Amino acid sequence: MATYHVERVLPYTPEQLFALVGDVRAYPEFIPWIRSIRLSPLRQEGDHATVLDADASVGFSVINERFATRVRRDEAARQIEVNLISGPFKKLLNQWRFVSDPLGTRILFDIEFEFKSKLLDLMLRANFDYAVQRLIGCFEARAQTLYGDAEAQA
Repeated sequence: MATYHVERVLPYTPEQLFALVGDVRAYPEFIPWIRSIRLSPLRQEGDHATVLDADASVGFSVINERFATRVRRDEAARQIEVNLISGPFKKLLNQWRFVSDPLGTRILFDIEFEFKSKLLDLMLRANFDYAVQRLIGCFEARAQTLYGDAEAQA
């Protein structure tokens, strides 16, 4: 199983970044390898959390797959957790946390994964660090598009 941790400080509020990452419906607009996404109705869980299921079609080069995840958004904790329901993974878990920082927000992103196919696992594991960094870059670019230049926020 592979695990990755990425930490970034961005000059936006935790609420802005929580909203950006939590807007799963918009992912195909700014993450190039997500071709389509279908969402279940939003369900309330407790006072501050919502849950929805997302069925995504993704494509990288010659690889085209579908997978389903459960997305739990806890606004009070400023945390988003994504767990595998079905797809090419044996395991997939990722977590976003948004912590106030003097320069804006510290984003903590953790992901654990393992593919069912050993061949796919070996092939993608070698490039997964690049893919994770690129994914984070997509969210950073989206934040700039939605909320303006970093310098304007400081």
